[in-house]
Amino acid sequence: MSNQEQKLSRRILLRGAGVAMSLPLLESLPVWGAPLRSTQKDPVTPPKRFVVQFMGTGISPNNWGAKGEGAQMELAKSLAPLEPFKTKLNVISGLFNKPSTGVGIHPGMTGGILSGASLSRGAVLHGGVSMDQVLAQRLGQETAQPSLVLSCEKPLTGYHESNFSMAYSSFISWQDADSPVPSEVYPSLAFDSLFDNNGNQRMESVLDRVSDEAASLRRKISREDRSKLDEYLNSVREVEKRAQKMRGELSKAADNARGKGKPLVAMKRPDDGLPEDLRDHMRLMCDIVALAIQTDKTRIASMLMCRDLSGLFYPFLNVNDGHHIASHSDNSEGYERITRHYITQLAYLAGKLDAMPEGQGTVLDNTCILWLSNMYSGSVHDNSHLPILTVGGMGGTLKTGRVLNFRDKGEENRKVCSLYLSLMDNMGVKLDRFGDATTRLAGI
Repeated sequence: MSNQEQKLSRRILLRGAGVAMSLPLLESLPVWGAPLRSTQKDPVTPPKRFVVQFMGTGISPNNWGAKGEGAQMELAKSLAPLEPFKTKLNVISGLFNKPSTGVGIHPGMTGGILSGASLSRGAVLHGGVSMDQVLAQRLGQETAQPSLVLSCEKPLTGYHESNFSMAYSSFISWQDADSPVPSEVYPSLAFDSLFDNNGNQRMESVLDRVSDEAASLRRKISREDRSKLDEYLNSVREVEKRAQKMRGELSKAADNARGKGKPLVAMKRPDDGLPEDLRDHMRLMCDIVALAIQTDKTRIASMLMCRDLSGLFYPFLNVNDGHHIASHSDNSEGYERITRHYITQLAYLAGKLDAMPEGQGTVLDNTCILWLSNMYSGSVHDNSHLPILTVGGMGGTLKTGRVLNFRDKGEENRKVCSLYLSLMDNMGVKLDRFGDATTRLAGI
């Protein structure tokens, strides 16, 4: 048996016909490769996790920012949804990705956002490995799934007027210099990946298939762990119901596309089987990430909430224009509501993780959610500095409750790749350099 197989074999799994369900940390059982708590002087130390959320084409500049620190931090209008997390939040301004400046708007600003690599124009893709995938490559053997890569919008094809491939606008996670990581846009398929749910029983309830093992496990664990297990199974049930509904919509869309002689990818939402209401789509994707992180299915996740040059629409926000066009009026009331909508998704995911007890704190305390966009202002396509947030303490390695401004620190001291080096250090992955940076970000 390989090292990875030995580690994974010691995890607590509920198994049923064609399905395997990972469980959250249950401290009365040997889990995640650790011995029983009763044989240790100290509780099991939970792992650290890293999640990225990305919003394309910038934020609403006049409604962005913060001042103060900790519980007294004052948040600008667009950041108001993060009010409950001020002590676990960092608002970072002034960092930039130099290789993406001065190369042309949109794709050239996006494809290297997590790698700091210079991108090639023309037919051949070439950039760099994104930092989430560096972590996945170094730490992925510790979990069943090295990383989870999700998107709430389908990718673009073709080329931009700047002669960069639209693939650079469509993917933030890159497994090597030439290839993005395929992202899952369908919630039902993302849900299946959490539970290895395959085969002809895929339409049947995951929970029903593991119910016998769940009942047996429940008799062996402590009262506190029974409560945690019940809460987790209830969460899975709620997510499963929503995913199954979307599975049915995907199946009907696939049949419809075949009937019209078109590939599914060419169909428009909701005829492509994606939820018409973005709120349903984004919340379900956040729930899936939360389950994956809680159960240690993976420790690395990226979420492209909307791509660069996004074509998403927001009728529920009373905005008539699509995302990209709306960003050209980025200080309008409509685009402020769009920006706040995306910060609401960040707050929702943070709230899910913060409601999950783990060790001496919560899952959020052991996680860092990095939120960013590829530019600050869409109206002038300004990426000379980027809007960046972090939520969560990454196992106590990341100081929080701060407003950090690097705008006047000089180019060498405000590289976004220096932030990435610092965050990777906190995850236990230490590199001499990453992208265009060889030093860590001061004060992070």
